[in-house]
Amino acid sequence: MPKYIVVAGGVMSGVGKGVTTASIGKILQEYGYKVTAVKIDPYLNYDAGTLRPTEHGEVWVTDDGGEIDQDLGTYERFLNIDIPKRNNLTTGQVYKAVIDRERQGEYLGQTVQFIPHIIDEIKDRIKNASDSHDFVIIEVGGTIGDYENIPFLFALKSLERDIGKQNLSYVLVTYLPIPSHIEEMKTKPTQQAIRLLSEHGIFPDFIICRAKRALDVPRKKKIETYANIASEHVISEPDIETVYQIPLDLEKEKLGDKLLKEFGMKSRKNPEWQEWKRLVDDILSPKKNIKIAIVGKYIDIGDYNLADSYISINQALIHAGASLSTGVEINWLDSKMFESDKKSLTKLKNYDGIIVPGGFGSSGVEGKINAINFARTNKIPYLGLCYGLQLAVVEFARNVCGLKDAHTTEVSPKTSAPVIDVQPAQREILEKSMFGGTMRLGAYAAILKDKSQILRLYEDTGRLKDDEKRINELMKDKSQAFRLGILEKGKKTVLERHRHRYEVNPRFVDLLEKSGIVFSGHYERFDRTKLMEYIELPNHPFFIGTQAHPEFKSRLGNPSPLFYGFVKNASKR
Repeated sequence: MPKYIVVAGGVMSGVGKGVTTASIGKILQEYGYKVTAVKIDPYLNYDAGTLRPTEHGEVWVTDDGGEIDQDLGTYERFLNIDIPKRNNLTTGQVYKAVIDRERQGEYLGQTVQFIPHIIDEIKDRIKNASDSHDFVIIEVGGTIGDYENIPFLFALKSLERDIGKQNLSYVLVTYLPIPSHIEEMKTKPTQQAIRLLSEHGIFPDFIICRAKRALDVPRKKKIETYANIASEHVISEPDIETVYQIPLDLEKEKLGDKLLKEFGMKSRKNPEWQEWKRLVDDILSPKKNIKIAIVGKYIDIGDYNLADSYISINQALIHAGASLSTGVEINWLDSKMFESDKKSLTKLKNYDGIIVPGGFGSSGVEGKINAINFARTNKIPYLGLCYGLQLAVVEFARNVCGLKDAHTTEVSPKTSAPVIDVQPAQREILEKSMFGGTMRLGAYAAILKDKSQILRLYEDTGRLKDDEKRINELMKDKSQAFRLGILEKGKKTVLERHRHRYEVNPRFVDLLEKSGIVFSGHYERFDRTKLMEYIELPNHPFFIGTQAHPEFKSRLGNPSPLFYGFVKNASKR
């Protein structure tokens, strides 16, 4: 039977439950256990696909096509595993499943109620996600006291009763403020969080205390007395410079040993933290530093939400930098300023590399195109992600191929040169205004061109072997095999995750290639349509675009090949 660790948060959201959950998982992995993680999101949306990035943060995409809360990405980055979409539960999913079964007559005339039907659905989904793992770490979104959390806390208490308390442990992550006018760490909000949790019959076995500074002995004793738990189970987790330091800090308080003791278990192997510590040291004290400009649009609400809108890109740059002992300073630039003031483009000369990330809609598009043109003509390393590839094709078509009206039909439906266009099957969906879960989503195969720069990057970083193994697994799964398309025997093939509707228009591929673009990878649909996956410019230090989101497959110690190549070339400036 798997062991369950429930991580809940007190005082406020954004306290660090996600990285704490991931860090606990990483520690247990180092002790020799097979670990997975589950994220509970109490909102009524079916998934995160239609949520605004500036409000909710980045939408994470799983291999099997899920649009998920960004915390699942944190788990994958720490645990270096691929987590399926079933490991994300939302209130919308739970109620829809129960109502759908009721409409299909599966309850045989029962009165369908919150208890037991909603509770049983939650428990079943958690058990299904556990699938052959030793530990399942469950993060409950939001904070204790939120009304929408009640069904999930009730279900977890019910799960505890079903499997026995010896198989389930509770961790409360809480925040201890230090008001500036008194400069004293206050425990009262944590005491209130403990009280609110106890109202659900749940008493924390561990309390992880987030604060600007480390927890001192008087505060630890106060929490110990109020929560009625041993002081060694009150763990300090102060602010740090990089989240990847958290497992190391938690291990200083022997959290791994304490968790295993709680379950009556012992370590299966000696933890090996040397390589992880080396990478953390390279993040904190790199041998050299570079400046990267990310030209995006999700900036309007302010800097407080900016980093979460593109968190995976941020982390992928950190991973690449750690592997190259290169510090990466990231500046977020609003693309709209390059529309209203073209002279401001000269600011881009101060950067060692430019990234245009994914996005939707027309806002700031011409500014992005101007920035891409500047990177291409001034030989500044460029990486285009999804929309960044599409707009690079638009820029090239306009300024090299002479198609002055070239555009994406997402922005200009009546353009005479639709070099980026929606595919017929997607057009039917859009006309019906059905947007949720309808894009090309998840891990799709790309057949790489021989002798291309893209192929060399995947070979140099060792990703080709990993993807070959994953492709063989997908071929056995009929529900996922369609993502592979038609494969070419003997050709090098890789997998990256996608989230988009628009593609390079096949009508313009020959013209673009004759003018100098190299399409260095493609996906072939079963109707023989080839969709372009990668572009590169041979006479440029580094000018690469991908239709995919390689940032979703980047890990500390196992960086994305494209980000690795981008940082490596940027550091040469």
